[in-house]
Amino acid sequence: MNPLSSKIKDMKLVPMREVSKTLQIRWYRCPVDKKILRDLMMPSDARGLFMSLGHLSLWLATGGVTFYLFSQQMWVGCLVALFFHGTVGSFFTAPHHELCHRTVFKTKWLNEGFLRIFSLLGWNNFEIYQFSHNYHHRFTLHPEGDREEVMPATPSLRMLYLLQLLTLNIFGGYQSKGILPTLQNFVLIAANRFDNPFNSWGEELYSGYDEHRRRASVWARVTLLFHAIVISGSLAVGQPILAVLISGSPFVANFWRYIVGVPMHCGLKSNDTDFRKSVRTITLDPLSEFLYWHMNWHLEHHMFAGVPCYNLKALHSATADDMPAPRTLFGAWKEMRETWKCQKADPNYAYDTPVPSEGLPAHRRDSVAASIGELGPADLRF
Repeated sequence: MNPLSSKIKDMKLVPMREVSKTLQIRWYRCPVDKKILRDLMMPSDARGLFMSLGHLSLWLATGGVTFYLFSQQMWVGCLVALFFHGTVGSFFTAPHHELCHRTVFKTKWLNEGFLRIFSLLGWNNFEIYQFSHNYHHRFTLHPEGDREEVMPATPSLRMLYLLQLLTLNIFGGYQSKGILPTLQNFVLIAANRFDNPFNSWGEELYSGYDEHRRRASVWARVTLLFHAIVISGSLAVGQPILAVLISGSPFVANFWRYIVGVPMHCGLKSNDTDFRKSVRTITLDPLSEFLYWHMNWHLEHHMFAGVPCYNLKALHSATADDMPAPRTLFGAWKEMRETWKCQKADPNYAYDTPVPSEGLPAHRRDSVAASIGELGPADLRF
């Protein structure tokens, strides 16, 4: 167990509502014209529909091709199509993340509707995520308050793990969703047990928030019921492939989601007040960026989380003079692997990203710049 994990274990008994009262971080944010920032923060129903319906359409198209090839017993083509279908489905965590911020759509019911669709199809509990992710943004890589991302983490390229990511993800791991841990967590939460709901969180997450805890349990039951109906219905009509395509897609071909998702924080500095030291931005090809809902612009997202995902590239342009240059995907992995090798000798080592200016934490809280959208219930926002 690494030192930070041990520290987290010792902090488990402290309710997060108490931590949030005492842990106050004054973040450095790059200078940006207020009018430009306000314009970039404006959500668009048209762009939100393009993202949401586009992602779902790709999922339905790859699923339809897989089903056809399966029915024609064209097994090689079916497996190839299933791989692409699983790849698209494994990225359902991205819209779930963005829709939890409630910055995607101007019309709120559209945001809430698509949030529930992607939560169901992706085996995600948005009730829990909105709670935990609020703390992740407020206290990024400060382990006392952020237990979504606990460093150091291992950018694993072990062959057996990669085999699981390229086929069926059974056991899960860092930045990947396995069948067994996902099912176990949903069953536990449905039974109102929050010993280890997701990541490194435990009972302390919902301490003092009984009603929101109940809602998280209800959503877990809804999700289990939905997939039970899908699986039993697929078997009843003699088409078990439908259960694989609908309920199983987030667990198939997780490889590319893993490769793209790991660089966001891995190997970077904890307990720093400059997002540029704890978050990476990477460049991606247009399709991968679309599937990831532009979260490759992750530094910009953390620094100004109220900006909709489709405006993050423009936000980078507006702040580029004070930002580190985006890494390539290959460059980010090279950096992480070299950092990991150093951490085997010194667990406290972290990569210190060179930045154009040594920014000082803000002394005044700018509510516009500090906005993280409508992330979590109103009584949790602070």
